[in-house]
Amino acid sequence: MAHAIWSGAINFGLVTIPVKLFTAIQSDDLSFNMLHAKDEGRIKYERTCSVDGKPVPWDEIVKGYEYEKGRYVVLTDEDFKSVNPVATQSVDILEFVELDSINPMYFDKPYYLEPSKQGRHAYALLREALAQANKVAIARVVLRTKEYIAAVKPSGDALVLELMHWANEIVASDTIDVPANETLPAPELKMAKMLIDSMSVQSFEPEKFTNRYHDELLAMIDARANGREIGKAPKAPTRAKVVNLMDVLAQSLEENKKQRSGTKEQTNAAPATKRRKKTAA
Repeated sequence: MAHAIWSGAINFGLVTIPVKLFTAIQSDDLSFNMLHAKDEGRIKYERTCSVDGKPVPWDEIVKGYEYEKGRYVVLTDEDFKSVNPVATQSVDILEFVELDSINPMYFDKPYYLEPSKQGRHAYALLREALAQANKVAIARVVLRTKEYIAAVKPSGDALVLELMHWANEIVASDTIDVPANETLPAPELKMAKMLIDSMSVQSFEPEKFTNRYHDELLAMIDARANGREIGKAPKAPTRAKVVNLMDVLAQSLEENKKQRSGTKEQTNAAPATKRRKKTAA
């Protein structure tokens, strides 16, 4: 069973909803150790001083902020404590806003909010009110010793607390060179829309997509651990240089139609195969 990483309450107006916070995502990254190639010994790292080159024990290490090249302001644990935000153990809702008005780039990391027994009714009320209004709550919350801006939003039967980036953390798009006022020929735009339509689906199904690199790496590790070797991955096909955009769009549209047609034929053939097996039985 999952363990709560934080407990507190959602506060909006005079309403208080006791809740617990649970991780909503899990990483599937593989962890590797650094080894000595000769004997597979684990590599150890030493903390050494850049001035005298000698190892430094933990009790002699302090934190410093480099405000000029080679010049630091040293801060102690007490310094950090003096500016720590007060851990109120609460999700303090400040305002409500249309979900569609928030740039998705602001969203960072989601957590599930689980109500206590006495908070279940108010929890359900907030969830349904947000869902029907298509709004999210913007709140401040302190986790451990760090303050965050966050969004409280409905997700199925649950409320999700999604930590957000602060405004000054988002890099503006005008810092890169993008075509802002490009003249687009109508036939190209029409063909591009046709290609988008042909590749569109009713809804996003994340289960269809898997981390192929992760799976293939695990397969390789399993094979090596059992004294087997697996074949090399095929090289990615080289793409021809774009000469005429309309030709490339038309070719892409045609290839996508063929792929869709092949997928439908396989889907339609499956029930027939089952029927034949049933008859034979």
